[in-house]
Amino acid sequence: MRAVAMPHLLLRRYRKALINTVGLLIGVIFLLPIIWMLITAISPVSSMGKFPPALFPAHPTGSNFVNAFSAYDFESFLRSSGIVCAIATGLVICLGSVAAYALARTKMRGRFGILVALLVVSTFPSLSVVTPLYTIYRVVGILNTYQALIIPYTALNLPFAIWLMRNYFVRIPFELEESGQVDGASWFTIIVRLILPQALPGMFVAATLTFAACWQEFFMCLVFNTLSGHQTVPVGISLMTSYSGVPYPTVFAACIVALVPITVLVLLMRKWIIGGGIQGAVKG
Repeated sequence: MRAVAMPHLLLRRYRKALINTVGLLIGVIFLLPIIWMLITAISPVSSMGKFPPALFPAHPTGSNFVNAFSAYDFESFLRSSGIVCAIATGLVICLGSVAAYALARTKMRGRFGILVALLVVSTFPSLSVVTPLYTIYRVVGILNTYQALIIPYTALNLPFAIWLMRNYFVRIPFELEESGQVDGASWFTIIVRLILPQALPGMFVAATLTFAACWQEFFMCLVFNTLSGHQTVPVGISLMTSYSGVPYPTVFAACIVALVPITVLVLLMRKWIIGGGIQGAVKG
């Protein structure tokens, strides 16, 4: 029996090693652009254009990062992106969680139609609403403000967030609410202490995706905010180019800095993003 089991055990180990190796290679391939961008960001300007390019700079430098903040005021773009994305994400989660709970728990007529409409609206390209929004903003007088970006960012990301969080609320057993009612808890207490803790994974996933989508949006900010002080990171990076050329090391350094908030957010939320389910919500 042991002689028969050994080949199967070895085959299972080889298969696992092969899968891990292939996964590692795929991960390295996806990371290659970021690795090359980091290498260019720490390379001196004099090394640009050399062939063959060096796999690692002989004299790495941090002057490109300093230049991005000193010569191009990259700090103001980061601040604007942080304000806009944080407020838009907060509004999406607050409004979306209420709507998602209602769609998950109530037996309203037309609920399926609402869900389909939300899914369809979430696929609309943002380019289709830029022209009418620009006309409205010009009349109202909110061009070159944070509100000009917060409003569409919230509206465009809300449908998908509602759909996503609604799937998490549906998974929560209704027995949790019934047990809270039996214990005499108020509706507010049931929502805050019983329902929301179970829906936190979905809320964190929706928040992460919303923040990432707002952080990388380019065209609306380019159209609505043409004055410095309210422009976001993507527009700030595009403004680093000039007629004399593109300062690639500085641009890549700015791109690396722009990746840091998203990377940190994903790393902090990884257990919520991966874990997602309800574990031990109801016993027995």
